[in-house]
Amino acid sequence: MVAPPRLERITVAEAVRRYLAAVEVETIRGVLSPATARSYSRDVREFGRLAGGERVLDDVTGSDVDTVLVRYQAAPDARYTDPGRKPGPGRSTATVNRFRQSVTRFFAYAVRECWVQADPMQWAAPPAKVRGTLRTARTALSAGAARSLLTTPPVPASSRTDQDLTLRDRLVVALLLVLGPRVSELARADVADLTREPGHARWRIRGKGGSTRTVTLSPPLSRALEDYLTGLRPTLAARRPHDEDAQRALLLSWRGRRIDTQAIRALLARAVARMPAPYQREATPHALRHTTATLLVADGWDVKVVAELLGHASIATTGVYLDRIEGELAAAIRSHPLAAAIE
Repeated sequence: MVAPPRLERITVAEAVRRYLAAVEVETIRGVLSPATARSYSRDVREFGRLAGGERVLDDVTGSDVDTVLVRYQAAPDARYTDPGRKPGPGRSTATVNRFRQSVTRFFAYAVRECWVQADPMQWAAPPAKVRGTLRTARTALSAGAARSLLTTPPVPASSRTDQDLTLRDRLVVALLLVLGPRVSELARADVADLTREPGHARWRIRGKGGSTRTVTLSPPLSRALEDYLTGLRPTLAARRPHDEDAQRALLLSWRGRRIDTQAIRALLARAVARMPAPYQREATPHALRHTTATLLVADGWDVKVVAELLGHASIATTGVYLDRIEGELAAAIRSHPLAAAIE
């Protein structure tokens, strides 16, 4: 008979330090994305500060966790507070629930490492529901708006002729709308991730948690890619010949560096600003991901196929991305199998 593992009574501060070291290892191995790791690190450090670093972790109760969550929610979000100005309002329910998920993962690790006898999260109050409608910037575009965004000529980031990024911006918008990748997946894409043949291309997308998926580009999308790779990218890459990361990267800034997620959001905002007024509204790369899912399902695609395209491990996740389609309910009622029996 094997004896149960012995409890190790360590402080909250020491547990946080060891856990974040494990998070760093998972990030290096590709299990966690850098963005996810930064979120975990920020949240767990904040939990350690609010819970008290010198306390023994095993002494933290469910009631203590509730107190930490209330204090966390009441504090202004530092990300949206300018120095020298009056602090903003407390954190949103969605932000608190994200913080709670980070703490839940921390305590699950603590249980496996025998730092606590029992997970206090099972006695904490259940997470609050996020009330209200979805933010406009995160909801799907209509089919007409999506088509307008694809066909509207991109606006250059600069009037200088050596900074004409039209080919790049057109490719980025098309990839976001047609394939629905995460903005981080697009930013870290390398030329080597693409297999190119005449009129045909495949993209091996490096997704979350070290997962990969391969998607085939349509002929128009393949042509847009080829135009960028043979026309603009060589010119951009030549500006930083000794930057190895830039030489690998698919998408480059006008300076020849790998483009980042913020630059992708900025170029999308410029593209949206050029759309006809009836279709214009704020949109983010994540909104285009919603758009991809919603329009494909509305067109009759199987949700499982859409989940594979988006890189979702579960179709339940894909369901969250399916925004309401105008007229869908009315059309379903008109085609109801019992509708004719009423007459």
